[in-house]
Amino acid sequence: MKKIFNVAAFVCGMDEEYPYQIIKGINEFARNHAINISYFASFGGVVENSSFDDGEYSIYKLAQLASFDGALLLTNTFSNLDIRNSIIDKVKAANIPTVIFECNDYEEFHDVSIDNYAVMKRLVEHLINEHGYKVFNYISGPETNPEAQERYKAFRDALSENGLEFDERRLHKGQFRSYDGIKAIDDFMHSGISLPDAFVCANDSMALTAMNKLQLNGVKVPEDVAVTGFDNTFNARNAFPVLTTVKRPLYASGVKACEVLYSLMQGEKSPRSTIMDAEPVFAESCGCNPDNRDNALEFRKETALKIERTYMGIHILNRLIAALAVAKNIDECSDAICKWLEAIDCGEFSLCLVSNWEKTYNTLSYDDGGNYPEAMTAPLIWDHGERSAVKSFPSKQLHPEQQLTSGKVSYYIPLHFGPRILGYYIMSNTDFPIYSNHCHTITMSIGNAIETISKLNVLDPLCGIYNRNGFNINAGYIFEECIQAQAALSVIFIDVDGLKIINDTYGHSEGDFTIKSVSETIELSCGSMDVCGRIGGDEFVIIGRGDNFADIFKKRFDAELERKNQEMNKPYELSASVGFINAIPDKSDTLIEFIQQADAEMYLVKKARRKQRI
Repeated sequence: MKKIFNVAAFVCGMDEEYPYQIIKGINEFARNHAINISYFASFGGVVENSSFDDGEYSIYKLAQLASFDGALLLTNTFSNLDIRNSIIDKVKAANIPTVIFECNDYEEFHDVSIDNYAVMKRLVEHLINEHGYKVFNYISGPETNPEAQERYKAFRDALSENGLEFDERRLHKGQFRSYDGIKAIDDFMHSGISLPDAFVCANDSMALTAMNKLQLNGVKVPEDVAVTGFDNTFNARNAFPVLTTVKRPLYASGVKACEVLYSLMQGEKSPRSTIMDAEPVFAESCGCNPDNRDNALEFRKETALKIERTYMGIHILNRLIAALAVAKNIDECSDAICKWLEAIDCGEFSLCLVSNWEKTYNTLSYDDGGNYPEAMTAPLIWDHGERSAVKSFPSKQLHPEQQLTSGKVSYYIPLHFGPRILGYYIMSNTDFPIYSNHCHTITMSIGNAIETISKLNVLDPLCGIYNRNGFNINAGYIFEECIQAQAALSVIFIDVDGLKIINDTYGHSEGDFTIKSVSETIELSCGSMDVCGRIGGDEFVIIGRGDNFADIFKKRFDAELERKNQEMNKPYELSASVGFINAIPDKSDTLIEFIQQADAEMYLVKKARRKQRI
């Protein structure tokens, strides 16, 4: 029986054409040779938010490489050096056959590359020698990216060897993202520097947006300034003007990389490095006039498909977001997802969440030393219209159900809210994640909906702090920790004074204002490691570590309450009775007993205050 090979692939930013074309090539070879491909993919670096990226990058901790026969590394798509290196180290440690794109720095890996330096140098020399350009701006890729480094070095060497100096003020450091081209032109327009002869860009995505931004600012291309890119993407070939760029065999590179890996997994030998052909394409944006009539039919077909996908995608996206926005539980969330899956004709999908995802302390943020949770749950498994669920499965299994087929392509995409990890979803045997411009937005919408549902379970809707359920979960975590460490803690019980009089005299809206104001005062008086909650109409409980926590809290609370009373213009005063207990909990103790003791202490305080008022 022919062996079924399982391959892990790592990629970032699938919405760009570079990884899209390579992945298409990989998938074609894999399907024809019964290879299962699992892509661990994120959109890290897209929204320029480090907290958001922490959640995106969590997906790379999921892959248990011991269960894979080989790996494909598109690590040149990563702008974050630490994440890229952590993936490379992980694959090295697994000691499995590996092919990496555009990088020959690791003797453990085989690589498929082009000669970035030689072809970029040819392009820049064309601008200098054929067009006589002397002054250049450069929009680079990530400083830590090997391809970006080679292209920038070629650019500088071409200038130097032709006796041209480069003004460092004309360098814009980008990340290979489309938005970098816009930002580069904005920064240039505000710099006061004279217009160069040409903008040389490290890839097409940045070049195209830079060219459009220049033209919006009244700068003509190529009459006023030339613009060049790198990759020869579909949009570059069909831009106005047509972009001067570098043609590289992306699809063929994907096929070749998978072919090399297939040979290695079968124990066959293969050349360590494979260099694919690349050549400059001189077009209208640098001042050349090529004949592009042969591309007209292809352009029309591709454009029609893109327009149709965009219109349909927006319609489907709007329906999904509207349904997710009103989902009150995970079943309603799953219902909305199923309608989306039907609309895009997706055959297989699994929604995989960390166990107890609805309890906020379990949706953790993982640092570089952390691991993915051991247990997962799959509330939704979609298989060609059939819907099921799996209550629990180990995360090292990756998929909630055992996979026995071959030639299967799966995308593992992270679900999170900021840095808090909720889980991931899996789409199989569909190219939706790589061709759709809406995949990232859909992913964020699902993550946001799940986070909202989890908050409905643990947060008080009026005050925004924990409700009774949320307090018991999170306070229980501190309580158990102090039992194990035999450390002191404080439990504080607070009851609002005079709430009935405020409700009866001024109305329930003022009563709600009072409760919310006391809640805000409690939050301000707590530290980041303390837990507070509203467990009744006007009753609050706080837990904190240390035998002096209650004293510190009480001083802060009294001061904040006094400040609030001075600032607000109300015909009544905010007042609350506070009782607490300090102790080292024993294994025989329970949290509810400590709360009851603090409640009893509070009642004594309230009783004494009533007597004093009388």
